[in-house]
Amino acid sequence: MKNYKNSDYALNKFSEGIVYKFSDGIVEVTLTDYLRDNPEKTEADFAELKALSDAIYYKQDREDSAKTRRNISLHSVETTEQCSTLPLEDEWIETNNLRYAGQAVQGLLESGILTEVQQRRFVLHIVKGLSFRQIAQMEGISHKNVAKSVYLAIQKLKKLFKELG
Repeated sequence: MKNYKNSDYALNKFSEGIVYKFSDGIVEVTLTDYLRDNPEKTEADFAELKALSDAIYYKQDREDSAKTRRNISLHSVETTEQCSTLPLEDEWIETNNLRYAGQAVQGLLESGILTEVQQRRFVLHIVKGLSFRQIAQMEGISHKNVAKSVYLAIQKLKKLFKELG
């Protein structure tokens, strides 16, 4: 096995066997070990298990990576005792903007401008915060189709904003 630092996915992907990483060490199950312990199994069974293991580690790696990107801490902010807040005027403007945006979204949804599909995807992405890929996985389509649909809904929302002033 090569040293792939702390990436479980890379460690498993580039090794001959299936890798299990524990707090006290790493265990690699090779084809020989697998066939010895499971005489009724074949190389194809091991290959299928290896592919499944790679897929699980890959999904876990992507989730960890996304989580890390969103949670990068600012150095030395943890020790700061003062709290930074917006000036009152900015807070008032932000509150009003959120209220107007909510009214515009509600107007867009009630106006009938959006198709049923656009409306569903818009709500899932903008309101519920799901990614295009998550929505695409739920609907069994490509993420590009979801992105295009939501983009068109946003264009319609911008047009509605212009009309409202």
